Amino acid sequence: MKVRCLLALSCLLLTGAGAAQTAASSNSGSEPVPQPAVSAILAAFDKYEIVAMPAAHGMKDQDDFILGLVRNPAFAEKVNDIAVECGNSLYQPILDRYIAGEDVPFKEVQKVWRNTTQPICGVNGFYETLYPLIRALNQKLPANKRLRVLAADSPIEWEKINTPQDFQVALRSIGRDSTISSVMEKEVLAKHRRALMLFGIFHLFHGAPAGFQKDYPNVTFVISELGSFDANQPMVDKSRFANWPIPSVAVIKGTSLGTLDLSSFYPPPFMVDQDCNFHNAFPKWLQKPMEDLVDAFLYLGPQDLRLWEKTPADIVLDTDYMKEWQRRLSVMGMPGMELQEFQGQITGRALNPIFSIDNKPPDPKEMQEAVKMCQARKNQGGNPR
Repeated sequence: MKVRCLLALSCLLLTGAGAAQTAASSNSGSEPVPQPAVSAILAAFDKYEIVAMPAAHGMKDQDDFILGLVRNPAFAEKVNDIAVECGNSLYQPILDRYIAGEDVPFKEVQKVWRNTTQPICGVNGFYETLYPLIRALNQKLPANKRLRVLAADSPIEWEKINTPQDFQVALRSIGRDSTISSVMEKEVLAKHRRALMLFGIFHLFHGAPAGFQKDYPNVTFVISELGSFDANQPMVDKSRFANWPIPSVAVIKGTSLGTLDLSSFYPPPFMVDQDCNFHNAFPKWLQKPMEDLVDAFLYLGPQDLRLWEKTPADIVLDTDYMKEWQRRLSVMGMPGMELQEFQGQITGRALNPIFSIDNKPPDPKEMQEAVKMCQARKNQGGNPR
């Protein structure tokens, strides 16, 4: 896979086929009413147990907003937990001790987000900031107001995974969707707590075939960043946002934005389906108006002025970890991310920090390689994805 696929994740998160639904006219429905973002999100916790939004997918503006949100003094008055995608649930006891302020070596804590099923987590600076921030905030809060961070990714043990077959067996045995649902049900919903859920947006959409929302409808308020991946998407006339506050949140049910389909905001992914066929389309369950998938949009300013999240120096200079990270990519069937290429990407972002994603279609060799890997996994009895 190319770098663009790894970082955008859209080529890895989705399976299925079908043409994207035709976008409804942007003139149908009323205009959404933007509200100051922090107060709108905090108010949502009065009605919903869970507020879910994307994080740590390369967008500095989005991650900076979340860090500011949790630092707001009113946040701990409304919220009990922060559930994260970049957190291996195997290390929850270590995470609990660290967040509570105990003396835990940072090398041990790093395993929480470095040893997940998602390679992007291990090279992302957001969680290297978020975890110490929550720990520091808790030192200033009374015991009954302290925040807990919930690691919701599958309990994968990388020291036991040496081949693609090992990885497929591990995925089948642990199941990401079931782990996420189990954490949210047992640690949040069953205990009647309130949680901020930070995941890639494709894990959060309403109506997913699997996930806790299927069994617990109407408890989650889903917020999508307004066109997260591609500033060149033919979303809607961008001038309509000229007078929106920055940052702001707008509920979209019954509005002109709500009637638009997903392809108006996100480029359809290039993917290999369960039958090892190559497609450039969203799966059928996502071919709905946006108001059926999310509840609101977060607006962080003009798309073409967004910034890349920088990769911290301690990650790049940790040669032992970078070698292990590269090994895991190969084991996961994602060759092509050489260390030199990764370092070149970091340098390129330093020279041009404006956020952008290359959505060019893969070349025929890449397509053939992806199909071939899918067929090989399927023949071995593994998950074709």
